[in-house]
Amino acid sequence: MAHAPTVRAARGSRLSRGQRANLHGYLLSAPSYLAIAVVILLPFFAVVVLAFADFRLIDIPRLSLDTIDWTLDNLRDALGSSAFWSALSTTLVYAAFTTLGVIAGGVIVALAMRKPFRGQNVVRALFLVPYVLPVIAAATIWRTMLNPQYGIVNAFGTEVLGWSAPIAFLTTKSAQIGGVTVPVALIVVILFEIWKSAPFTFLFVTARLQNVPAELEDAAAIDGANAGQRLTHIVLPQLRTVVMVLVLLRFIWSFQSFNDIYLLTQGAGGTEVMAVKVFKELTVRADVGSAAAYGLWMTAILLVFGVLWAVANRRKEAM
Repeated sequence: MAHAPTVRAARGSRLSRGQRANLHGYLLSAPSYLAIAVVILLPFFAVVVLAFADFRLIDIPRLSLDTIDWTLDNLRDALGSSAFWSALSTTLVYAAFTTLGVIAGGVIVALAMRKPFRGQNVVRALFLVPYVLPVIAAATIWRTMLNPQYGIVNAFGTEVLGWSAPIAFLTTKSAQIGGVTVPVALIVVILFEIWKSAPFTFLFVTARLQNVPAELEDAAAIDGANAGQRLTHIVLPQLRTVVMVLVLLRFIWSFQSFNDIYLLTQGAGGTEVMAVKVFKELTVRADVGSAAAYGLWMTAILLVFGVLWAVANRRKEAM
């Protein structure tokens, strides 16, 4: 009996089966957490720190915590700069219209190719080509077609449509068309993004449409619902969840877009979005702190958008 407390203490110190399973789970997932910390959290922490630091690329060789001047000027100067607000407005317009175009284009094509027809697989494969095409190749194709000297678009416009002169689509900020000022270069980069990314929406929507029960539409048809009513009351509601997710993802990606715009225009012609502005602050002005401040403001804006999206989505689910 004297050894009973010792035995109970030894038993109590042992992990239960559930605790051991949890420990094994933590150990197995530890590499993933480590990768997330190294790839995402540490760079983000560095951006936050650099946004409050006043130094340039030339200062890196002699950089230390003692030589860095810590300040709020980077964040204040960004908000007080007209270039910041111009880049932000351009980014919001670009993100909004590309998101709308990509979602609408993908949904329309997916609905159009929902019913089987001869050559359907070939058409689907061709529609996916822009999405799988490397962005450098796609941008080169568009730059060649839109070239004012030898591009096929300007050749067709001047010889067939009667244009008085070729149009520099990628560098022209605005033009008067029918008395309306049109942002030429910005429209081009928006169309490029829609053309390249709409197949992504098409894939997701097509996968969801294949899981819509055919019995629902058959029952509605028997009850006298026409094709438009079946589409609006049965098919489209089935797509709401996937479309809401795509809207969030597409807006975030468009808001951070850099490769497509830089390869097409390098930010010329009124297409300097926030990501291009961050790049120029770092490479042209060599101002690390300013570039980090712009990036931090981008993150804050996206965070606000994400919260608004979550609130709106929750309200729709509650209705």
